[in-house]
Amino acid sequence: MDAVERPTFETTAAMEVYQLVERHGTAARHRVREMADLDPEAFEEALSHLLSKGYIRDDGGTLTLALDVGSVEEHSTGDLTYTIRPARNDDFEGLVQTIRDVSSDGTYVVAESIAEQLLYEDAVTRHNTVESRVFFVATVDGEVIGWCHLDLPQLDKLRETAQLTVGVRERYRGNGVGSQLMQRGLDWAKANGYRKLYNSVPAITESAMVFLEEHGWNTEGIRKNHYTIDGQEVDEVMMAYTF
Repeated sequence: MDAVERPTFETTAAMEVYQLVERHGTAARHRVREMADLDPEAFEEALSHLLSKGYIRDDGGTLTLALDVGSVEEHSTGDLTYTIRPARNDDFEGLVQTIRDVSSDGTYVVAESIAEQLLYEDAVTRHNTVESRVFFVATVDGEVIGWCHLDLPQLDKLRETAQLTVGVRERYRGNGVGSQLMQRGLDWAKANGYRKLYNSVPAITESAMVFLEEHGWNTEGIRKNHYTIDGQEVDEVMMAYTF
């Protein structure tokens, strides 16, 4: 199932089973069966329907969303070799910690809110009739060192635009990891029919604005005194990338 495909359900039972898996990110088959308000026959019929439509994957009794968001890529630069791939639910702790580390100075406000949302929902990927999100991660020896996040509204009037954020742990910067993550997000968005991406940063984060500008982003507008950072009112710079 593609992340831009809005899931549809032929029965309320199928919708209930899907929602249970989607909300938990990954769940044991027997736990979903226990949580579902369905008799065993209805549960198996609903699950079989979801598996046949490619909405859910059953990996040895563990149910996950079957989202197809791309392949695994290996990159090398200097002495650093790293992997960029779609995030999995077992990346959860490393992803949250990486986002928190990158936003620890209090200026990457959007990233802070993403970390809090992840913690609240306790799932890496979301894909339902209201919202969808995709993460790509950069890893070194299995450790998450950076991310690219795409927030994908499901409302028809907004489905050609998405919010993109990207970040890399400080010790790995200067190796092109952020650029590769950014490009992975741009390529995915273009291939899936998006016409515009946006990101908003505080005006005091000049390095972030320079990074975005170097990758083809432009300033669309400024909201005066939108943030309060360290007791000071700070403008928000709204930036966009158009395909």
